[in-house]
Amino acid sequence: MANKSTFTYKVAAIVALGGLLMGFDASVVSGVNKFVQIDFDLTDPQLGFSVSSLTLIAALAMMVSGPISDRFGRRIVLKACAVIFAISAIGSSLAPNFTLFLIFRMLGGIGVGASLILAPMYIAEIAPPKIRGTMVSFNQLNIVIGISLAFFTNYLILSYGDSDATWVETLGIGEHNWRWMLALETLPAVLYYFGLFGVPRSPRWLVMKGHDEEAIEVMSKFRSKEEALVDIEGVKKAIAADANKEKAKLGDLFKPAFKLVLLIGLVIGVLQQITGINSVFFYAPMIFEQTGGGTDAAFRQAIIVGLMNLVFTVLAMSLIDKLGRKLLLVVGVSGITVFMFVIAYSFNQATYRLDGDKLQELVVSLKSDDGKEPEIMLDASKLSGIVGKSFDNDVEYKNTLKELLTPKVAKVYESQLIGAAIGINSTMVLIGILGFIASFAISLGPVMWVLFSELFPLSIKAIAISLVGAVNSLVSFGIQFVFPWELSTIGSAPTFLIYGILALLGLIFIIMKVPETKGKSLEELEAILIKK
Repeated sequence: MANKSTFTYKVAAIVALGGLLMGFDASVVSGVNKFVQIDFDLTDPQLGFSVSSLTLIAALAMMVSGPISDRFGRRIVLKACAVIFAISAIGSSLAPNFTLFLIFRMLGGIGVGASLILAPMYIAEIAPPKIRGTMVSFNQLNIVIGISLAFFTNYLILSYGDSDATWVETLGIGEHNWRWMLALETLPAVLYYFGLFGVPRSPRWLVMKGHDEEAIEVMSKFRSKEEALVDIEGVKKAIAADANKEKAKLGDLFKPAFKLVLLIGLVIGVLQQITGINSVFFYAPMIFEQTGGGTDAAFRQAIIVGLMNLVFTVLAMSLIDKLGRKLLLVVGVSGITVFMFVIAYSFNQATYRLDGDKLQELVVSLKSDDGKEPEIMLDASKLSGIVGKSFDNDVEYKNTLKELLTPKVAKVYESQLIGAAIGINSTMVLIGILGFIASFAISLGPVMWVLFSELFPLSIKAIAISLVGAVNSLVSFGIQFVFPWELSTIGSAPTFLIYGILALLGLIFIIMKVPETKGKSLEELEAILIKK
């Protein structure tokens, strides 16, 4: 049995690499944003769409990946995902223009959406019941690891780009740093593809296709022959029951009996995204650059964000069945509210004053060691009119820079010019961001999907989760799309203040309406929540 357990964990670990690729693919763009916007001369809406389009396509892929895998098999579709991830990584890294870059990023969204559905589905279908929860959580854990890995490799490539090593210059890492950030995903994608050859076909899918003997043979690799026979018989009965059952329709969700559970599902689904989590994950270096620490410091701080997310996700997995879903939500969303207000207050207190000495230091620092001027010049004389002048907020200061330097030059040197002028408690901003990440990772991140699996009665569960999942993805798309515009138009302080206010409203709703589902059977919850 020890060998079977080892094999089970090995297979689950391989399949869960799909989650790692998903997390990496979604978050690697955080380091790419600034450079792509400059190289392709993108407007803020264009940048926002290049980031958020992946989420939009992923939402569509989630809706069709299940039926496609029912026809062709989980393993085959996961292999296709690995190929798609590789093509997306290579294509977006080599893209000569914004249109092709966008197309290949959107292609990656297919892999993200499909792997998000199919990796945990496959693991659940092969895992013994007593360890199913732990094994399915492998996928969520790998997503978080993928996010952290993207932050780390982005910083690593940026650091190598500043090196004088010959191999760095030969590979063009300094000149094409964002392209290498994207291309690096090819390596785990290739490993995933070949790793899947060691993964057997799903036993549930084999039963669906009438291959009962092969299904028993496969299931016997994960548990004893007797347990395999019992489980396969259970699968056959469940498939037969599903075939005879009338499928729930979308309209059924809006019956008065389901009003409360649908309201809870929609509010939690929206709240998870509208408090700004993907603004932080997908734009972390951009946010930290607004504090004046510079690009290198911003990328280092993004690594800390990834590690904080990883640690508190693991903590949440260990506490969710001990402390309960509602308590984690109340504690976590309270933290989100407080820390968003901390960030908003810190940016609101910031001032911007460009001194002549700091401007001169900046101009000197921009020259390379051999004395060559940068490709896009910063004409300091154009800024002489604002030397010594104070600005009360980032929008006013950045708009003035655009007027004096042109928008492209202002964007190229935005980080340095903010760093030369800003007066802010950057430590407080970092504490706020890390506190927000910890609060999210211990609450809305993992708890939402657990809550969805428990709230909805069996008769509408599948279509209800599909609906709230789609709403969750669409809200995520919207938040990612407007974030660059928000920073440029209304500024950092109002943006984070809005997130904090929305979190506070969500907290009130959780306290008043969301039940504690820990320790209650699905039948007990149905009796409490569903009006007959």
